[in-house]
Amino acid sequence: MKKPIHNIPTLKITRKELRNNLTTVEAVLWKYLQKSQLEGRKFRRQHSVGKYVLDFYCPSEKLAIEVDGAHHFTPHGADYDNERTIYLSTLNIRVLRFENKLVFNRIEDVLNEIKSKFTTPNPS
Repeated sequence: MKKPIHNIPTLKITRKELRNNLTTVEAVLWKYLQKSQLEGRKFRRQHSVGKYVLDFYCPSEKLAIEVDGAHHFTPHGADYDNERTIYLSTLNIRVLRFENKLVFNRIEDVLNEIKSKFTTPNPS
């Protein structure tokens, strides 16, 4: 039997803390993703896959959405993000990354980019 990789119990406290303490930019994007508002797709926030906690995850699309602040643009941050993206791609999970300022300043462009990556029929 395969070892579970989604929302493993050892990360439950971390996931809960992250959900209860969303960054401002995560809260802005979540407002548009929650309750299946984006073309009927269900998104989860702070969903873990393996040892990684994703900002947002759409299971039906196998699509992870990450919003990146300044720490992602350091050499260490870039290496970590690359390692994580490679791991997720081995599970056929696609990753979309958006800079914080893009979410704040051009939310419609962000939502359109997310929608452009949908590959399954609209569930509604």
